Amino acid sequence: MKYRRLGRSGLKVSEIALGSWLTYGGSVEDQTATACIDRAYELGINFFDTANVYRRGDAEVVVGKALAKYERDSYVLATKGFFPMGDGPNDRGLSRKHIIEQVNHSLKRLNVDYIDLWQCHRYDPETPIDETLRAIDDMISQGKILYAGVSEWTAAQIQDALHTADKYLLDRIVSNQPQYSMLYRHIEKEVIPLSEREGVGQVVFSPLGQGVLTGKYKKGEAYPEGSRATDPSGSTFLQRLLTDKNLDRVERLRVIAERKETTLAALSLAWVLRQPNVSSAIIGASRPDQIDENVKALDVVLTPEDLADIEAALV
Repeated sequence: MKYRRLGRSGLKVSEIALGSWLTYGGSVEDQTATACIDRAYELGINFFDTANVYRRGDAEVVVGKALAKYERDSYVLATKGFFPMGDGPNDRGLSRKHIIEQVNHSLKRLNVDYIDLWQCHRYDPETPIDETLRAIDDMISQGKILYAGVSEWTAAQIQDALHTADKYLLDRIVSNQPQYSMLYRHIEKEVIPLSEREGVGQVVFSPLGQGVLTGKYKKGEAYPEGSRATDPSGSTFLQRLLTDKNLDRVERLRVIAERKETTLAALSLAWVLRQPNVSSAIIGASRPDQIDENVKALDVVLTPEDLADIEAALV
């Protein structure tokens, strides 16, 4: 396993992280989820990401139980807060009340004394940014969280948070968690340049384009039985990516992967990790062997010629 610093912080995280969105605490049986976490840990993955809203807390419970057997200082545990966790007017957002309550609830569900990385799951336009950052700073001062991050914030929102933290001498955010893959590159224009200047690392999710970049979906063919695309409650992200244009791109990328004697998934992950501002790429897994396959990406070396061919394939 290889490790990178999380933004400008001194925290080292594995280049591949294991996430629990849409899987643990729900569609994947607890025993299988635990087997995936165990295999990831065996392979040197030290970064595990979840959120309070995933299955309304159930994912945190599963992740916490699975990691309980390991020394707490041997892994980096990340979770998030923002989305509704109840029906009340204060059961959502990034107010001081909601942040402090949800940090404490997550600590209980995860059964740990501290959270390594607590992330604002989205931007909250209804709460002043200084209120949000002060609440997080207090949680850091109390030792309940160690580092702060955000997820899917724009460059302007990240800049505002950094400016506010500097103005009031509060802890700065060290990471942003955006969607990023060969098929979804929106952060390259503004978010990455700003983050590089300010020391904010990207912890990207869906680096395989919700599974589209594994090559299992083919143009003109029925979706594989049991795949996320056949689930009526499946992700809207996936539906946006499952276009004929993207499936044509995948076929061109498949040729490059075969030439490199690797899998399409490994090629796609290696491409994401080519970006120095990416601290880690979050994968999902419903079987331990999927983790083995994805970790192979760390052995893939992309030459300038490979990168040029990939750009041409993505036209």
